[in-house]
Amino acid sequence: MNRRTFLLAALGGTAALALGVSLYQPEFALDESYDEEHRLLFSVLLPVLLDGALPEMALPRETAMNRTLDAIAKTVSVLPADQRQELLQLLDSLENRFGLLLLTGSMAPLLLRTPAELNAFIDDWRQSSLALFNSAYLGLRELVLASFYSCPEHWVALNYAKPELPGIAVQA
Repeated sequence: MNRRTFLLAALGGTAALALGVSLYQPEFALDESYDEEHRLLFSVLLPVLLDGALPEMALPRETAMNRTLDAIAKTVSVLPADQRQELLQLLDSLENRFGLLLLTGSMAPLLLRTPAELNAFIDDWRQSSLALFNSAYLGLRELVLASFYSCPEHWVALNYAKPELPGIAVQA
């Protein structure tokens, strides 16, 4: 066996193994709801997509992130079926090693990446010449920002106050 044949066989075997690992679905997988499936993924992406908007202190930061994750789940539940399906395909690809390789150029799970690496791949999507990456970036960003600012406790950062209707007393 010459060196070229060996290298091609090794490359083919590696590609087949990567494809097999990404397509493998264990039979004992539980049927989880959206909230449980993608909550961890969004908890990794939130600090990058909400850079500067989240509080710096640990407890308020955790509270804001949990509230935003709940709002994301509610927002996804009211999306039109085709948009929800596209979003779930993107999220499933980001949780899949082969999908990560295609979308980010690395098979390393998002949990193991530094904030700088996460920021880099999100910025690459934003500046990409491919419309697919641009729409993925905009979809994730708009979903996260809309969910974050849908919570009344975050309105202060926007200098927004809930409008008061005349004749209705506000309860304190």
